[in-house]
Amino acid sequence: MEMEVDSEKKQHDVKEKDLFKAAEEGDAATFQALSAETLSKALSLRNEDARSLLHVAASFGHSQVVNILLSCDGSAGVVNSADEEGWAPLHSAASIGNLEIVKSLLSKGADVNLKNNGGRAALHYAASKGWLKIAEILISHDAKINIKDKIGSTPLHRAASTGKSELCELLIEEGAEVDIIDRTGQTPLMNAVICHNKEVALLLIRHGADVDVEDKEGYTVLGRATDELRPLLIGAAKAMLELSV
Repeated sequence: MEMEVDSEKKQHDVKEKDLFKAAEEGDAATFQALSAETLSKALSLRNEDARSLLHVAASFGHSQVVNILLSCDGSAGVVNSADEEGWAPLHSAASIGNLEIVKSLLSKGADVNLKNNGGRAALHYAASKGWLKIAEILISHDAKINIKDKIGSTPLHRAASTGKSELCELLIEEGAEVDIIDRTGQTPLMNAVICHNKEVALLLIRHGADVDVEDKEGYTVLGRATDELRPLLIGAAKAMLELSV
């Protein structure tokens, strides 16, 4: 497929692969040179991963190209178009931490709770990467706090696994369930302990996380903890009990 580029001197053909290269490299001039009709047609193109030009530009963090494409067509069908793995542009923008692109996509009606093939929404990626501002704006657009992926992990599970304490605080403040379990019966606290994230583990206990809950293999939080971490968890749990008396 070939696309015509407008020029005062002449018109020349731009191949599909060149448009995807321009989206990947953030070459805004290439898209600015396209007529509205040609640009509109280009939005329907897909690469070998079934990603659109908008998705490629969002994945590489090129906000100017994203805004050019959205100005041509910001319909839900374009904004929420998913690739072969179910990722939409919002998933990618949230994952790489590009706040400007996240805002642009949301302003055009991006589905904040859309799940990819792994069952993960944009908030899962913001949480696991520790992108606090992005998590805040997703939540302000009604992202579901306790949304689960295919293995039952919530954004709090993801933030706990990667040691993102600020994200954990935010999610809990916004209503995240601290003892919610995934398909293996593990809580965010268990995830934090297994991944040796001491700060997050202690934070979750301060917010009332249960150290005695058992996963499907019969292990408790303390059973999953290292010899070094276990006394700290016990001390934190005892302190919480004393406060509740």
